[in-house]
Amino acid sequence: MNGDLGGHAAHTGDPWQTIRDVLRAEYGERTFESWLKPIAYVGVEGSDVLLSLPTHFMCDWVKSHFAERLRALWSFYVPGIRSVRLVVAPAMRVESSAAFPANDSHANDTVVVDPAIEEPELGARLEERFTFERFVIGKSNEFAYNAARRVAEGGPINFNPLFLHGGVGLGKTHLMHAIGWAVRQQKADAKVVYLSAEKFMVAFLAALRHKDTISFKQRFRSVDVLMIDDVQFIAGKESTQEEFFHTMNALIDDGKRLVISADRSPYDLEGIEERVRSRLQWGLVADINPTDYELRLNILHAKAEAMPGVMVTPDVLDFLARKITSNVRELEGALNRVAAHASLIGHPITLDFARQVLADVLRANDRKITIDDIQRKVADYYKVKLSDLLSARRARDIARPRQVAMYLAKRLTPRSLPEIGRKFGGRDHTTVMHAVKRIEELRTTDSELEADLDRLSRLIDG
Repeated sequence: MNGDLGGHAAHTGDPWQTIRDVLRAEYGERTFESWLKPIAYVGVEGSDVLLSLPTHFMCDWVKSHFAERLRALWSFYVPGIRSVRLVVAPAMRVESSAAFPANDSHANDTVVVDPAIEEPELGARLEERFTFERFVIGKSNEFAYNAARRVAEGGPINFNPLFLHGGVGLGKTHLMHAIGWAVRQQKADAKVVYLSAEKFMVAFLAALRHKDTISFKQRFRSVDVLMIDDVQFIAGKESTQEEFFHTMNALIDDGKRLVISADRSPYDLEGIEERVRSRLQWGLVADINPTDYELRLNILHAKAEAMPGVMVTPDVLDFLARKITSNVRELEGALNRVAAHASLIGHPITLDFARQVLADVLRANDRKITIDDIQRKVADYYKVKLSDLLSARRARDIARPRQVAMYLAKRLTPRSLPEIGRKFGGRDHTTVMHAVKRIEELRTTDSELEADLDRLSRLIDG
C-alpha cells in the first residue's frame, strides 16, 4: 500500500474505529480477520499511540507488514500522532468509543480486559539461564556484578536504586534476572518483579483506561524487589514518568529494592524529567563497558563447555573473540550458529568452516561505523577541513556541519553524549545534546538538510 489515504477527510469522532474500517476495506475481510482485527487500542502518550496484540508472532507479523500503514492512518486521522508502537499484551476485546478528544492523551476507553481471562503476572518470567553462576566476570563488568550481588544478598545497603547502564547485549538483563533468582532462593515467597519500561507504561495506560490506577499502584508498590529494564523507553512520556517517580519513592521509602537499567547513564538520558533523573542518580550508578578480548574469550569458553557433544577448537574461539566485538549477545549467537550448522551437516568446527558460516556477520563487524568515519565523511561532504570541524570556530559554515556530524554520531553509533563530545575537541555533553536537538528540529522543515542527512547516511553506511 502507498501513503495515500484515499481521499478520507480528517476525523473527529472515533479514529480507531474509522481506521479499522479503512483497513478492512483496503486489505480485505480475510486479512483483516486474521491479522488486523486482533489489534487492540491501548492508549496515547504524547505523540505515540500504543496498540497491542495477543502473541509475539502476531506482533512481529503486523510490525513487518502493516506498521507503516497504521502510522500513516493514525497521523492522518489524529493530528499530532507521529508514531505507532506495537506491543504484546493479554488478549483484549475492543469496544467502540463515542469520541477521541485530540487534547486528552488518556481519552477514548476502547480497551477492555475480558473478565474471563485470568489477570496476567505482574512482570515477565525470569530466564533460568541468567544466574550469577553463569555470568562471566571481567574488568568491564566487575563493578556492576558486585553491586548486583550486594542487592541480591538482602543485607543492609547504602544505595537504592541500583542503576545499570551499558550498550545492547553487555549483560544488564542477565544481572537483573540473576538478582531475581538469588532473592527467591533466599526467600521463596519474596515478591520479585522484572519487566521492561515499555510494559510498565502499557500497564499504567491500561489502568488509566479502566479507571483503576489504585489497583495498579497497590500491585507495583507491594513488591519486595522491582526491576525495570530499558528505562530510556519512557523518555518524553510525562504521565508515565510521574507514576514511575512516585513508584520509586514509595518503594525506596519502604526499604524495598529497586533496580533500573538503561542504555546510558542517568546523566545522559534525554527526555527524562529532572526529578526522575535526580532520583536515579541518588542510588548507585554502575556502568557495564564493552567487553575486552580476554572477557570475550572467557565467555566463549564457558559457552562452549556448556554445549554437550560440541567440540570447538581454541583457534576458532580465539578467532570469534577477536572478530566479533560488538556485544556478548552477538558473540554467543555466532558460536550457537556455527555449532548448529556443524551438527546439522555433520561437519567438524574448523576455522575455515566458521569463516564460511559467519561470512555475513564478519562483514557487518568489519564495517562498523566509528565517529572518526563520520567526521571524515561530513568534512568531505561539506568541503571543510577536519581540523576546523574539531576546533572552537563558530562560523556558520563550520558550526552547521559540526552539528550534523554530532547528530549522525549519536544516531549511527552506540557512543554516549560525553564520548561524542570528547571526539569533537573535548566538548561538553550538553553541546552535543543541543546539536542533536537542533538538527532534529531543522530536518522537519529544511528539505535541503533532510536530503543532506539522507545522502550522508548512505555514504557512511557504505
